[in-house]
Amino acid sequence: MGDQKPEANIMATVAPAKSRNKMFAFACATLASMASILLGYDIGVMSGAAIFIKDDLKISDVQVEILLGILNLYSLVGSYAAGFTSDWIGRRYTIVFAAGIFFVGALLMGFATNYAFLMAGRFVAGIGVGYALMIAPVYTAEIAPASFRGFLTSFPEVFINSGILLGYVSNYGFAHLRQSLGWRFMLGVGAIPSVFLAVGVLAMPESPRWLVMQGRLGEAKRVLDKTSDTPEEAQLRLADIKAAAGIPEGCNDDVVPAPKKSHGEGVWKEMLIRPTPGVRRVLLTAIGINFFQQASGIDSVVLYSPRVFEKTGIHDKNKLLGTTVAVGFTKTLFILVATFLVDRIGRRPLLLSSTCGMILSLAALGLGLTQIDHHPDGQLRWAIGLCIASILAYVAFFSIGLGPVTWVYCSEILPLRLRAQGASIAVAVNRVTSGVITMTFISLYKAITIGGSFFLYGGIALAAWVFFFTCLPETRGRTLEDMEELFGTKKDSEEAPNGVQMVNASEGPEKI
Repeated sequence: MGDQKPEANIMATVAPAKSRNKMFAFACATLASMASILLGYDIGVMSGAAIFIKDDLKISDVQVEILLGILNLYSLVGSYAAGFTSDWIGRRYTIVFAAGIFFVGALLMGFATNYAFLMAGRFVAGIGVGYALMIAPVYTAEIAPASFRGFLTSFPEVFINSGILLGYVSNYGFAHLRQSLGWRFMLGVGAIPSVFLAVGVLAMPESPRWLVMQGRLGEAKRVLDKTSDTPEEAQLRLADIKAAAGIPEGCNDDVVPAPKKSHGEGVWKEMLIRPTPGVRRVLLTAIGINFFQQASGIDSVVLYSPRVFEKTGIHDKNKLLGTTVAVGFTKTLFILVATFLVDRIGRRPLLLSSTCGMILSLAALGLGLTQIDHHPDGQLRWAIGLCIASILAYVAFFSIGLGPVTWVYCSEILPLRLRAQGASIAVAVNRVTSGVITMTFISLYKAITIGGSFFLYGGIALAAWVFFFTCLPETRGRTLEDMEELFGTKKDSEEAPNGVQMVNASEGPEKI
């Protein structure tokens, strides 16, 4: 018995330290992921505000489509610039910068006096959203230990859904004000979350991977010690990052010469002009999962849910907005469930099962709406019930798999030397697809009926399931550096000519 006491003491010491480290990583991921609440709030609030904006500013359906969807295209500016900005000033201050931009955009939208002024506010807010979408999952993936990285990197989707719910609640709360005042309050209060975000992020440490790229090994080691499960894991993570950055293994000073930087030409050339098979595979995987996440119609359901519910026979504005709150609550509830499943079940099973559920839900929604269209004079209670249940089921299935796993998967599979720029491309595809879907929904359902629109989205979801089944391997439990072996990008890097590559997270490799 006496021989077991030292071992017991060691275990008692390690367990609390591991728990503290998990809580610290959890807190950092929570603060960083709050950036995603900016997009979520905008999506949720615009779904209801558009009803009042259309009546107050006397704009057409086409202008409403553009107003709702254009933010996704504006966000491309932010997602493109975020790769360079995050490597220049760091991941942490990039999140603060994103919050500041969105703060200005929200105020501009809240004080808008006409359609052009409102579009100017959408442009500024869109840049902030683009920054937030790119940097939040990158920072979280870089700071999280492998044991529960999936749990933490699903947080951006959690906060997107929380933001959507807050937007729906804001719609319902301000809908009772005078029409010209209500929608301005709905949009203007979006500035409040950005203030809390900017202040909270200042308490976070910088990403250890960014610190290594700046040659600040001592600071990186201290962050890894606080966010890793064990001291051994912290040392292993630091060694992997140094190897990926091109820093010699024996270089252990607190400050070392930073890897030589270029202006990003090498990364763009490696990804887009002369991609190796491994790089091509990882890039197509990231682009594909982001495309299908949006092409399956989630933003049409969320942004236009008042119109969809109106088609089912609900015409009172308060009842419409109240029903959308149920959609937001369902999305938020099931995304919380997903955070606990993504590291236990794995990415691939969640993706395949959730996409299958989405296909069935979209088919049922299309059927119900088609039946209602064929009986305009009488309400079909069963069809109305089917539509409402299908919408709630669709957002639930999306939130338990495709929604969060997209961000988790993309933040994991991109190698360090391509991560920031690769994430920017993935976010750009995500936002362009979302913009096209939201800016064409009204025109689409007028052309092929609203039921036909959801049948079309169901067909796209079916194609997504085939893509996920054939192209996406399981990544649960692997370190970020292990992904390079899984996708073949590590072999590509080792076989590159002219020796070791010195790289920066968003800039091209310098060969020495």
